[in-house]
Amino acid sequence: MEGPLSAVPGTGGRLHGSRCAGCEVATYPAGPACPRCGDPAEPVVLSGTGTLWTWTVQRYAPKSPPYVPPAAGFEPFTVGYVELPEGVRVLATLDIRPEDAEIGMPVTVTAHNGVPRGRRSPG
Repeated sequence: MEGPLSAVPGTGGRLHGSRCAGCEVATYPAGPACPRCGDPAEPVVLSGTGTLWTWTVQRYAPKSPPYVPPAAGFEPFTVGYVELPEGVRVLATLDIRPEDAEIGMPVTVTAHNGVPRGRRSPG
């Protein structure tokens, strides 16, 4: 699937966003114009590592479609906002157990089938 939420080819699954040519605000997903000032925005590959800003546990199945329940049935999962160095907060499904999630922990974010996914970063 190719689109504004997909990874940039050749960047190891990193997300692409945009940066305003005028005021330098970065956004995710990428957009043609700056949400702050309206100037044109340029595509940018976002940093692959940030910090966990906040998180929660999704305890009910998302709407289908696009969600496809696994054969074993729905299992609760962790989701959170990861703040990237560009100042963008990305909502991601976290491959982190709730008991291991800590606000401020380093998290690597990649695109996986059009959905940002995060996992604990080494360090």
